[in-house]
Amino acid sequence: MWFDQQSYNIRCEWGAGGIAALAGTVDVLVVVDVLSFSTCVDVATRHHAIVYPYPLKDESAAAFAQRIHGVLAGPRGSGSFSLSPASMTQASAGMRIVLPSLNGATLSRLTGSTPTLSGCFRNAGAVARCVGTFGPRVGVIPAGEQWPDGTLRPSLEDWLGAGAILSHLDGLFSPEASAARGAFEAHRGDLVAALKQCVSGRELIEQGWESDVLIAGELDVSATAPILRDGAYRAA
Repeated sequence: MWFDQQSYNIRCEWGAGGIAALAGTVDVLVVVDVLSFSTCVDVATRHHAIVYPYPLKDESAAAFAQRIHGVLAGPRGSGSFSLSPASMTQASAGMRIVLPSLNGATLSRLTGSTPTLSGCFRNAGAVARCVGTFGPRVGVIPAGEQWPDGTLRPSLEDWLGAGAILSHLDGLFSPEASAARGAFEAHRGDLVAALKQCVSGRELIEQGWESDVLIAGELDVSATAPILRDGAYRAA
Protein backbone atom coordinates (compact mmCIF):
# COMPACT_ATOMS: atom_id res chain seq x y z
CA MET A 1 0.00 0.00 0.00
CA TRP A 2 2.98 2.32 0.45
CA PHE A 3 3.87 2.28 -3.23
CA ASP A 4 0.61 3.72 -4.61
CA GLN A 5 1.44 7.16 -3.12
CA GLN A 6 -2.19 7.30 -1.97
CA SER A 7 -1.63 10.30 0.31
CA TYR A 8 -1.16 12.46 -2.80
CA ASN A 9 -3.31 13.14 -5.84
CA ILE A 10 -0.39 13.95 -8.19
CA ARG A 11 1.89 10.90 -8.38
CA CYS A 12 4.88 9.69 -10.37
CA GLU A 13 6.50 6.26 -10.57
CA TRP A 14 8.73 4.36 -12.99
CA GLY A 15 7.90 1.74 -15.58
CA ALA A 16 5.80 -1.39 -15.38
CA GLY A 17 6.13 -1.52 -11.60
CA GLY A 18 4.82 2.02 -11.40
CA ILE A 19 1.79 1.10 -13.48
CA ALA A 20 1.15 -1.93 -11.29
CA ALA A 21 1.30 0.30 -8.20
CA LEU A 22 -0.81 3.19 -9.49
CA ALA A 23 -3.33 1.72 -11.95
CA GLY A 24 -6.71 1.47 -10.32
CA THR A 25 -5.78 4.02 -7.64
CA VAL A 26 -5.68 7.04 -9.96
CA ASP A 27 -8.20 8.52 -12.38
CA VAL A 28 -5.77 8.61 -15.30
CA LEU A 29 -2.26 7.48 -16.24
CA VAL A 30 0.24 9.20 -18.54
CA VAL A 31 2.96 7.09 -20.18
CA VAL A 32 6.10 9.11 -20.99
CA ASP A 33 8.67 7.69 -23.41
CA VAL A 34 10.36 10.74 -24.93
CA LEU A 35 12.94 8.98 -27.13
CA SER A 36 10.98 7.94 -29.04
CA PHE A 37 7.57 6.24 -28.59
CA SER A 38 5.57 9.07 -27.04
CA THR A 39 7.02 11.64 -29.42
CA CYS A 40 6.10 9.41 -32.38
CA VAL A 41 2.56 9.05 -31.03
CA ASP A 42 2.23 12.81 -30.72
CA VAL A 43 3.45 13.51 -34.25
CA ALA A 44 1.27 10.77 -35.78
CA THR A 45 -1.93 11.62 -33.91
CA ARG A 46 -1.38 15.29 -34.64
CA HIS A 47 -1.85 14.21 -38.26
CA HIS A 48 -5.01 12.32 -37.14
CA ALA A 49 -3.45 8.90 -37.63
CA ILE A 50 -4.25 6.06 -35.20
CA VAL A 51 -1.33 4.40 -33.41
CA TYR A 52 -1.54 0.85 -32.06
CA PRO A 53 1.16 0.18 -29.44
CA TYR A 54 2.71 -3.26 -29.78
CA PRO A 55 5.37 -4.72 -27.44
CA LEU A 56 7.63 -6.48 -29.95
CA LYS A 57 8.36 -6.39 -33.65
CA ASP A 58 7.99 -10.02 -34.64
CA GLU A 59 5.74 -12.19 -36.77
CA SER A 60 2.80 -11.54 -34.46
CA ALA A 61 3.17 -7.80 -35.02
CA ALA A 62 3.01 -8.27 -38.79
CA ALA A 63 -0.04 -10.50 -38.43
CA PHE A 64 -1.73 -7.96 -36.18
CA ALA A 65 -1.07 -5.13 -38.64
CA GLN A 66 -2.53 -7.21 -41.44
CA ARG A 67 -5.58 -8.07 -39.36
CA ILE A 68 -6.44 -4.43 -38.66
CA HIS A 69 -5.52 -3.32 -42.20
CA GLY A 70 -2.72 -1.22 -40.78
CA VAL A 71 0.92 -0.42 -41.49
CA LEU A 72 3.65 -1.98 -39.37
CA ALA A 73 6.41 0.42 -38.39
CA GLY A 74 9.87 -0.89 -39.23
CA PRO A 75 13.42 -0.09 -38.14
CA ARG A 76 14.80 3.41 -38.42
CA GLY A 77 15.99 4.13 -41.93
CA SER A 78 13.73 1.56 -43.55
CA GLY A 79 12.05 4.25 -45.63
CA SER A 80 8.71 3.81 -43.89
CA PHE A 81 7.24 4.49 -40.47
CA SER A 82 9.47 3.68 -37.50
CA LEU A 83 10.34 4.85 -33.99
CA SER A 84 11.85 7.89 -35.70
CA PRO A 85 9.49 10.80 -34.96
CA ALA A 86 10.51 12.35 -38.27
CA SER A 87 8.99 9.38 -40.10
CA MET A 88 5.60 10.08 -38.52
CA THR A 89 5.31 13.42 -40.30
CA GLN A 90 4.21 11.35 -43.33
CA ALA A 91 1.17 9.97 -41.48
CA SER A 92 -2.28 10.88 -42.76
CA ALA A 93 -5.76 11.03 -41.28
CA GLY A 94 -7.29 7.64 -40.52
CA MET A 95 -4.08 5.70 -41.17
CA ARG A 96 -3.52 2.80 -38.76
CA ILE A 97 0.08 2.46 -37.64
CA VAL A 98 1.27 -0.46 -35.52
CA LEU A 99 4.21 0.84 -33.50
CA PRO A 100 6.32 -1.78 -31.67
CA SER A 101 8.30 -0.58 -28.68
CA LEU A 102 9.88 -2.37 -25.73
CA ASN A 103 9.15 0.55 -23.44
CA GLY A 104 6.29 2.96 -24.20
CA ALA A 105 4.19 0.51 -26.21
CA THR A 106 4.64 -2.29 -23.69
CA LEU A 107 3.63 -0.04 -20.80
CA SER A 108 0.62 1.26 -22.72
CA ARG A 109 -0.71 -2.29 -22.90
CA LEU A 110 -0.41 -2.79 -19.14
CA THR A 111 -2.70 0.00 -17.91
CA GLY A 112 -5.90 -2.06 -18.10
CA SER A 113 -9.12 -0.11 -17.60
CA THR A 114 -7.40 3.03 -16.28
CA PRO A 115 -7.70 5.87 -18.84
CA THR A 116 -4.28 6.32 -20.44
CA LEU A 117 -2.57 9.12 -22.35
CA SER A 118 0.81 9.34 -24.04
CA GLY A 119 2.89 12.37 -23.11
CA CYS A 120 6.16 14.02 -24.10
CA PHE A 121 7.73 17.48 -24.21
CA ARG A 122 5.84 18.44 -27.35
CA ASN A 123 2.37 17.98 -25.88
CA ALA A 124 3.05 18.40 -22.15
CA GLY A 125 0.55 21.22 -21.67
CA ALA A 126 -2.13 19.60 -23.82
CA VAL A 127 -1.84 16.32 -21.94
CA ALA A 128 -1.96 18.10 -18.59
CA ARG A 129 -5.16 19.90 -19.60
CA CYS A 130 -6.71 16.63 -20.75
CA VAL A 131 -5.95 14.66 -17.58
CA GLY A 132 -7.98 17.18 -15.61
CA THR A 133 -11.12 15.98 -17.34
CA PHE A 134 -10.77 12.53 -15.76
CA GLY A 135 -10.39 13.52 -12.13
CA PRO A 136 -7.89 14.88 -9.62
CA ARG A 137 -5.79 11.72 -9.14
CA VAL A 138 -3.07 11.61 -11.80
CA GLY A 139 -0.28 9.07 -12.23
CA VAL A 140 2.62 10.02 -14.50
CA ILE A 141 4.79 7.07 -15.60
CA PRO A 142 8.27 7.74 -17.02
CA ALA A 143 8.99 4.63 -19.07
CA GLY A 144 12.75 4.40 -18.81
CA GLU A 145 14.74 1.91 -20.87
CA GLN A 146 15.95 -1.66 -20.38
CA TRP A 147 19.40 -2.89 -19.57
CA PRO A 148 20.53 -5.99 -21.55
CA ASP A 149 19.31 -8.20 -18.70
CA GLY A 150 15.81 -6.72 -18.98
CA THR A 151 15.94 -4.64 -15.79
CA LEU A 152 14.77 -1.03 -15.76
CA ARG A 153 17.24 1.74 -16.59
CA PRO A 154 15.75 5.08 -15.46
CA SER A 155 16.42 7.61 -18.22
CA LEU A 156 16.92 11.35 -17.89
CA GLU A 157 14.73 12.23 -20.86
CA ASP A 158 11.67 10.43 -19.48
CA TRP A 159 12.21 11.90 -15.99
CA LEU A 160 12.31 15.39 -17.51
CA GLY A 161 9.35 14.61 -19.78
CA ALA A 162 7.29 13.53 -16.79
CA GLY A 163 8.34 16.72 -15.04
CA ALA A 164 7.24 18.83 -18.00
CA ILE A 165 3.71 17.43 -17.74
CA LEU A 166 3.70 17.72 -13.96
CA SER A 167 4.76 21.38 -14.21
CA HIS A 168 1.33 22.14 -15.69
CA LEU A 169 -0.61 20.39 -12.92
CA ASP A 170 -1.92 21.63 -9.59
CA GLY A 171 -2.63 19.54 -6.53
CA LEU A 172 -0.91 17.73 -3.70
CA PHE A 173 2.32 16.36 -5.18
CA SER A 174 4.06 13.24 -3.95
CA PRO A 175 7.79 13.73 -3.28
CA GLU A 176 8.47 11.64 -6.41
CA ALA A 177 6.29 13.91 -8.55
CA SER A 178 7.86 17.01 -7.00
CA ALA A 179 11.34 15.68 -7.78
CA ALA A 180 10.45 15.08 -11.45
CA ARG A 181 8.95 18.55 -11.73
CA GLY A 182 12.04 20.07 -10.11
CA ALA A 183 14.36 18.24 -12.50
CA PHE A 184 12.41 19.61 -15.45
CA GLU A 185 12.48 23.15 -14.09
CA ALA A 186 16.25 22.89 -13.68
CA HIS A 187 16.66 22.00 -17.37
CA ARG A 188 13.76 23.79 -19.07
CA GLY A 189 16.02 26.65 -20.19
CA ASP A 190 17.80 24.33 -22.61
CA LEU A 191 16.00 21.02 -22.94
CA VAL A 192 17.61 20.25 -26.28
CA ALA A 193 21.09 20.45 -24.75
CA ALA A 194 20.05 18.04 -22.00
CA LEU A 195 18.61 15.62 -24.55
CA LYS A 196 21.65 15.80 -26.80
CA GLN A 197 24.07 15.20 -23.93
CA CYS A 198 22.24 12.42 -22.06
CA VAL A 199 23.05 8.78 -22.83
CA SER A 200 19.95 8.08 -24.93
CA GLY A 201 20.33 11.25 -26.96
CA ARG A 202 24.00 10.64 -27.62
CA GLU A 203 23.20 7.14 -28.79
CA LEU A 204 20.71 8.42 -31.37
CA ILE A 205 22.96 11.25 -32.53
CA GLU A 206 25.94 8.95 -33.01
CA GLN A 207 23.70 6.65 -35.05
CA GLY A 208 22.75 9.56 -37.30
CA TRP A 209 19.34 10.48 -35.82
CA GLU A 210 19.98 13.93 -34.40
CA SER A 211 16.82 15.23 -36.09
CA ASP A 212 14.76 12.90 -33.91
CA VAL A 213 16.35 14.34 -30.77
CA LEU A 214 15.57 17.86 -31.96
CA ILE A 215 11.93 16.99 -32.66
CA ALA A 216 11.61 15.35 -29.24
CA GLY A 217 13.08 18.43 -27.54
CA GLU A 218 10.40 20.83 -28.78
CA LEU A 219 8.36 22.00 -25.79
CA ASP A 220 4.58 22.57 -25.93
CA VAL A 221 4.38 22.86 -29.71
CA SER A 222 1.46 20.42 -30.00
CA ALA A 223 -2.14 20.76 -28.86
CA THR A 224 -2.74 17.01 -29.22
CA ALA A 225 -3.40 14.76 -26.23
CA PRO A 226 -3.23 11.16 -27.49
CA ILE A 227 -5.63 8.93 -25.55
CA LEU A 228 -5.67 5.13 -25.61
CA ARG A 229 -9.05 3.82 -26.78
CA ASP A 230 -9.80 0.33 -28.07
CA GLY A 231 -6.10 -0.51 -28.04
CA ALA A 232 -4.94 2.51 -30.02
CA TYR A 233 -3.86 6.08 -29.41
CA ARG A 234 -6.06 8.72 -31.03
CA ALA A 235 -6.09 12.50 -30.77
CA ALA A 236 -8.33 13.53 -27.87
